[in-house]
Amino acid sequence: MSDDPYVWLEETESDAALAWVGERNAETVAELTSDPRFEALEKAAREVLADPDRIPYVARRGPYLYNFWRDADRLRGVWRRTTPEEYRKPDPRWEPVLDVDALAETEDVPWVWAGATVRRPDRKRALVELSRDGGDATVVREFDMEGRTFVEDGFRLPEAKSSVGWIDEDHIYVGTDTGPGALTASGYPRTVRRWRRGTPLAEAPVVFEGEHEDVSVHVWHDPTPGFERDLAVRSRDFWHRERFLLRPDAEPLRIEVPDDAMCHVHREWLLVTLRSPWLDRPAGALLAFGFDAFLRGERTHEVLFEPEEGTVLEGHATTRGHVVLETLTDVSSRLDVLTPGTGGGPWTRTPLGEVPPLSTAVVRATSPDEEGETGEEILFDVSGFLQPATLYRAVAGVPGVETLKRAPARFTTDGLCVRQHFADSADGTRVPYFVVGPREQEGPVPTLLYGYGGFEVSLTPFHSAVTGRGWLERGGAYVVANIRGGGEYGPAWHRAALGAERDRAFEDFAAVARDLSARGITAPERLGISGGSNGGLLMGVMLTRYPELFGAVVAEVPLLDMLRYHRLLAGASWMAEYGDPDDPAERAHLFRWSPYHNLDADRAYPPLLLTTSTRDDRVHPGHARKMAARMRELGLPVRYFENMGGGHAGASDHEQAAYMRALVHSFLWRTLSEEGRVPDGAARPGAD
Repeated sequence: MSDDPYVWLEETESDAALAWVGERNAETVAELTSDPRFEALEKAAREVLADPDRIPYVARRGPYLYNFWRDADRLRGVWRRTTPEEYRKPDPRWEPVLDVDALAETEDVPWVWAGATVRRPDRKRALVELSRDGGDATVVREFDMEGRTFVEDGFRLPEAKSSVGWIDEDHIYVGTDTGPGALTASGYPRTVRRWRRGTPLAEAPVVFEGEHEDVSVHVWHDPTPGFERDLAVRSRDFWHRERFLLRPDAEPLRIEVPDDAMCHVHREWLLVTLRSPWLDRPAGALLAFGFDAFLRGERTHEVLFEPEEGTVLEGHATTRGHVVLETLTDVSSRLDVLTPGTGGGPWTRTPLGEVPPLSTAVVRATSPDEEGETGEEILFDVSGFLQPATLYRAVAGVPGVETLKRAPARFTTDGLCVRQHFADSADGTRVPYFVVGPREQEGPVPTLLYGYGGFEVSLTPFHSAVTGRGWLERGGAYVVANIRGGGEYGPAWHRAALGAERDRAFEDFAAVARDLSARGITAPERLGISGGSNGGLLMGVMLTRYPELFGAVVAEVPLLDMLRYHRLLAGASWMAEYGDPDDPAERAHLFRWSPYHNLDADRAYPPLLLTTSTRDDRVHPGHARKMAARMRELGLPVRYFENMGGGHAGASDHEQAAYMRALVHSFLWRTLSEEGRVPDGAARPGAD
């Protein structure tokens, strides 16, 4: 397609584009909300999302535990805090710090909470970030934690994709849009300045910078007593970074770790997670160096983890003096605490709690800079598809685990079970997937298959009461596919579907779909699939390459035009994952599976529901708009809904999220189930 007739839909807020969006939204809403089950689905989703008994996850900031909370009465939410003693109670007493609903009403701006950076060690001030209706771009305002009000003459930044961090009471590091040359091609900071309170930002000296074609640069100050240091990172692309120690009156000192490794400096340690072999250690290993010795050129290290058959490192967290390992064995979790040996002896490893099979354990919070016992505190939770989360507290080096909170069961699990199967992909690779559904079933059931397959993201078992009430309780099955491109089996699993090898991820997903039918769990006409963002790209490829395998497709905030994605918003930052459309060799493989360019009017496609957000400033809504317009032109079955707010999440609050879930589940159930199936010969929605 040399000339794109729908490029005008990339003009996000033009009158013509928004008029087109309004027409498409009206058609989709009229059809799907007329379903007699829609209101019940929306109500159930709202009850789950705003559940007052769900676990309030926290972060420790000195003597307080902070939480951001939304419920039915506070749609935009409140930043609040409590004490550890109160938190142990069934109904803790919370002290409000910042009410975002009240702020949005006062300022008449649809603010969405985007986080806060609290100054250490005094914790008297914070840099609060607020997004306008859910976009990635934020405004930054200095906030007085004691007075619980914004500082009138404090640090402030207008809306941009900024990075900020405290140095001391009167200085911060700032990367933001200060004019020509300040941003990279991806729209993120290219320069970082050291900004002194009370002076113009334009006069703040630049302390670190990258190149225009980089993804971003970032600088931060580590105020840990005895280990104060300033660190910088230059992200050349999504997978390659250069790290530096900033020094007064000297050039930045390069930290000579592999540029594709992940790196974390904590107190006296330099922790390096390898994505490729180094120092005779395999990809996927976690190594610990003495930071100062490493800078002197020494490479003596401890191996904290090496991958084994089926077992890989998912992540790690730190307390004051310990490292917590999060590992996966065939996509099921395990947690271990590592303790350094005295006098330089070997580290020891101790299991942290019990994690049932086919479950996920995640470290929720630690206190790595606290003195005394609280500095060794670990908060972690364990959950599964049919197992609501339980939040535990442990202290590294101290036996025993304390149960802090249990999430309520919000859907009926009677008669349901979880199984793990493996499908054989086109090249013989065994691809795991989870099935949640009836323990006993007679014949195929409506099934929803979810996938992502990119950016080394692992899809582990997770508890979703929205899916439980909207899908499983109605007799459907829910499936999660662990295809290549993710991180379920370490860096090699990701690299197997990188760039020109992306076809492996698509073949894996198709193999899971075929395996589901072969096992009798479902049949093609009863199999729906869904995915968002990179997973939305996966859905587009499934639609255009394997339409005979599916009965319905949902693509949310998707990438679909793979020949222009790098020119839209943050798209340039993902070229290391997909390829460069301006390189003829890489353009060839992108064209091969770009959904927008592979639609065929002569093929039979399952119905597609596309959703996106006008305020998505990460993946451009033009992807979904143009795909819908092209399918309508070709007379292909498509429905389209664009939320005006929500950013890349697709929804800004529980009301919007519940509405979106109800639209998706209504579309899928009426398409895939016997009771909702459109009679043969009925007009296809979207066809002109």
